[in-house]
Amino acid sequence: MITTETQLRQLYAMPGERAVLKQRSDLDAHCLRFIALSPFCVVATGGAAGRLMDASPRGGAPGFVHAPDAQTLWIPDAGGNNRLDSLCNLLHDPRIGLLFMVPGIQETLRVNGLAKLRDESHCTARFAAPNFQPKLVIEVQVQEAYLHCAKALMRSKLWHAQAQVERTALPSMNQMVHAQIGLTQPTETQEQMEQRYRVQITSEQLGDGAGN
Repeated sequence: MITTETQLRQLYAMPGERAVLKQRSDLDAHCLRFIALSPFCVVATGGAAGRLMDASPRGGAPGFVHAPDAQTLWIPDAGGNNRLDSLCNLLHDPRIGLLFMVPGIQETLRVNGLAKLRDESHCTARFAAPNFQPKLVIEVQVQEAYLHCAKALMRSKLWHAQAQVERTALPSMNQMVHAQIGLTQPTETQEQMEQRYRVQITSEQLGDGAGN
């Protein structure tokens, strides 16, 4: 069992110079372009002492995360399941990690920083659409940003059409959750659920996303 960094380092070579030097304290033109193309990111948060870590997906149209400047990101909070896990975590611990992905691009972008929950109108109005305005925006003060190599996505073949799994390989989301918590009433089919989500997303004029 590995219990110290010294033991861990004995198993691995030291990182190369490029891997260390690529880390930035702000968002340069390449990072900003990556974010502008990204329709999806994973948000990692901690929370109060003793609470488990959490990673939550966020999505929208490409560029749904805005960068007012090279040190700041704004993530609109869209409709979700109202558990508010990530948002509650940030109230206790402002540290946040983001992983941006762009369909078809094997590399990813990692951004770490400190977050605030902003409900001021000048923040939320930036994302207003005809039938939607977020209740709040996660403001991230960027402290670390770096591009991550393509190896993980290449190994997983995530963007390869032949790697896609048929949805019928699993029961519908409703069927799985009903089985997990012991509900016996009829469930939505996967098609009915996706249609309901499509209506909600269209009315918001924003991608599926947060609130988790």
